[in-house]
Amino acid sequence: MEATAKRRYPVGKQTFSILRENNFLYIDKTEYVYRMTHSDSNYMFLSRPRRFGKSLLVSTLHSYFEGRKDLFSGLAIENLETEWEQYPVLHFDMSLAKHVDKEQLESMIDFQLQAYESQYALTQELRGLNNRLTRLIQQAYRQTGKQVVVLIDEYDAPLLDVVHEETNLPILRDVMRNFYSPLKACDPYLRFVFLTGITKFSQLSIFSELNNISNISMHPDYAALCGISQDEMLDQMQPDIDILAQKLGISPDEAIAKLKEMYDGYHFCWPSPDIYNPYSLLRAFSEGKTDSFWFGSGTPTFLLEMLQKFEMPPSKLGQPMEAIAEDFDAPTERMTSIIPLLYQSGYVTIKKGDTDFPIYTLGIPNKEVRLGLMRSLIPYYLTADTRQTSMAIIAMARALQKDDMENCLQEIQTFLSTIPYCDNTDYEGHYQQVLYIIFSLLGAYADVEVRTAKGRIDIVLRTPKTLYLIELKMNKDADAAMSQIDSRDYASRFALGKLPVVKVGINFDTEKRNITDWKIEPSSHVL
Repeated sequence: MEATAKRRYPVGKQTFSILRENNFLYIDKTEYVYRMTHSDSNYMFLSRPRRFGKSLLVSTLHSYFEGRKDLFSGLAIENLETEWEQYPVLHFDMSLAKHVDKEQLESMIDFQLQAYESQYALTQELRGLNNRLTRLIQQAYRQTGKQVVVLIDEYDAPLLDVVHEETNLPILRDVMRNFYSPLKACDPYLRFVFLTGITKFSQLSIFSELNNISNISMHPDYAALCGISQDEMLDQMQPDIDILAQKLGISPDEAIAKLKEMYDGYHFCWPSPDIYNPYSLLRAFSEGKTDSFWFGSGTPTFLLEMLQKFEMPPSKLGQPMEAIAEDFDAPTERMTSIIPLLYQSGYVTIKKGDTDFPIYTLGIPNKEVRLGLMRSLIPYYLTADTRQTSMAIIAMARALQKDDMENCLQEIQTFLSTIPYCDNTDYEGHYQQVLYIIFSLLGAYADVEVRTAKGRIDIVLRTPKTLYLIELKMNKDADAAMSQIDSRDYASRFALGKLPVVKVGINFDTEKRNITDWKIEPSSHVL
């Protein structure tokens, strides 16, 4: 146990050799590496969300193709590989070109090309990124007598911040298409080509004529290629679970349940093993607590802009979405909804699939992502004052934890009275979204526009002990809201449930921009 307590967690580290040479924890993915490199295709593309281990996978491939057998001692591939042949490796990291214009992107690629040109004694200047890559591949092949491995990590990084722009996206896309264009023509000189990214851009627009690339993003054989599966966590991290449980003052089983609630829930095909967010899981073990680590590491601005562009309200984000694979595993620049971007970025994932028909149900993977999404939307619906919001949310959560809806609504009323005026809020749907965000941040399950036999309930809120049916009215009164709950007999749908049902009628006053009155009554249905 003492040795395990000193385990080093590779938080933010993504170089395979550093992990192996410095005794960092490494979840063994080398069986997948062998499978990839000995498959029918030697051109592969993998899409996974950010901080999901893509760069570590690329680095692992780099060390493998360099023949670094010493780094793989004790891992699964040690019993699979017998030759350990060394190949020339060209490894390009496109994440160095975030928030760039055309000149900066070309300069970054030029910088990485120069390093390899120097390595292979190419001193004569040559115009054109594509020409230089072609010459480099051919020179590496001639000098070593071995086919070349090309690894391109985060190929789409330069495009992510302009994916919503009609002007800059085509310009940067053309630079990248020009750079990648030699890969098919150089096929005789190439042993393996692997690209990673977050989004899927169409082959015609990015990879030019590279139509022989195999997209393994939804391939069942590679479902757990990145991330940490439930089995991997239990098999390779049980001592770490025990230590975390001790720090939290709970049992190991309770610690697993907490980790599962926060970080599990990802599926990249169906059926699929449960996949944990590796960054968050390692941070939890490293810091001895559970928190929103992945979302706290940065919410892409483009995501929030695209949510507005496609008019995706917070409540719809939290509802199950049915789609076929072509709807969410679609090229990003051709998308007609935000679903592909949400899926490929990791904000929704496959929750279940129909084995008879190619239909999938998508949803938010876990509590960490749900809370992070709602927090990121607060400035758009409430206020940019995050400290004020945090303090108010804590007060509301304490009340709701005690199932004290009266006090919770009083805290909401006080909070809303401090928020500056916002435009376009004089409609019931806005306040519905405001309450949805608040209740979601309280850690409770909330759903909107829930269908019953006689209509739709504005909000259904479930806590561990109570089910609340909430109806909103605007510029009327709480009696009118409660009357609708009763006249349409909303509570009857939940009469056979395990939780007591409480009815809540709320009125918003658009002039005061706040809750003005409410009524709270238990359901008369016998449960």
